[in-house]
Amino acid sequence: MTDRALATRPRSAAPNSDFTDLARMVKAAGLMRRRYGYYWTKLVALPMLLAGAIALFVWIGDTWWQMFTAVAFAVIFTQIAFLGHDAAHRQIFRSGRWNDWISLVLGDLIIGMSYGWWQHKHTRHHANPNQIGTDPDIDLPVIAVTPARAQRPRAAVVRWTMAHQGAFFFPILLLEGLSLHASSVRRVLVREHVARRPIEIAFLTIRFLGYLALVFLVLSPDKAAVFLAIQLGLFGFYMGASFAPNHKGMPLVPKGARLDFLRRQVLMSRNIRGNRLLDTIMGGLNYQIEHHLFPSMPRPHLRRAARIIAAYCADRGVPYTQTGLWESYAIVVRHINRVGLGERDPFDCPLVQQRACITAEPPALGSRTPVT
Repeated sequence: MTDRALATRPRSAAPNSDFTDLARMVKAAGLMRRRYGYYWTKLVALPMLLAGAIALFVWIGDTWWQMFTAVAFAVIFTQIAFLGHDAAHRQIFRSGRWNDWISLVLGDLIIGMSYGWWQHKHTRHHANPNQIGTDPDIDLPVIAVTPARAQRPRAAVVRWTMAHQGAFFFPILLLEGLSLHASSVRRVLVREHVARRPIEIAFLTIRFLGYLALVFLVLSPDKAAVFLAIQLGLFGFYMGASFAPNHKGMPLVPKGARLDFLRRQVLMSRNIRGNRLLDTIMGGLNYQIEHHLFPSMPRPHLRRAARIIAAYCADRGVPYTQTGLWESYAIVVRHINRVGLGERDPFDCPLVQQRACITAEPPALGSRTPVT
């Protein structure tokens, strides 16, 4: 069955059946099948690339030329993080246990980012993207992406920063790597539930102590400090710049509003247009709509799925947002600037504005929920 034929099925009567029909079409197109060759290639190639970078680092020795190596480490760590993200979403193997262990090794042992922390946070984000009071990704410690967040009582320096946050957004991303590491350590040490806590603590300890020992044994203290600043800063910037265009500046859903699954994921997400090189650079996150609708879809299928889903949404009158990369950054900066300057509700859920929000639980195949 062709992509065009798949995208021109008759309209469904009930909102939840929209996603049910789409899921059947996507599965029939073979887009949920595993891509073992693709992922095994990455699972072998990226660790080998990292091993090569470590060998090069040791061979070059104590020199300021190592600052270029720091850039390479930042890129490699981010690409490995993308692969860990795929494993955590069950994209690589059918076995949940295999995916979990791949996520633990890639995340905790190689990247220094807790899988348990990420899973807890990211699951809530996927369930209710851009919903005020529910999505942790719009409740950031420094940047305010909602009017309520910007209006909270804060220290004078933080209030001033938020009032100028559009200008500070990208520089602040340089601290994201440090924040990810700190949040990971905190998560595994607090009393909240963490599956495999001893393993995570052991992996994170080996990673941090081993990496620091490597850097300070090869480099003098001044060069080591600059090396770590560059690597951590660029790692955080790369990660943040890859995730930032996905939802920021898209409609905000009021607390308590409930939408059917298709609209909840599509209306709050933004795709980034680009070629296959951009797909690699962004780790597939440029297909955010497809990823949110089908989190376990293997990354190589997202490009083809985007064509089907865009046509399907157009047929049902569901806005499907797709922009260029630089345009998306302009939208994000403009949005947080407006929030920081005190404008209220710069974006609202269009379904709420039209008083047409749909009351529905996350859909199950064959489920039906009336429109209210």
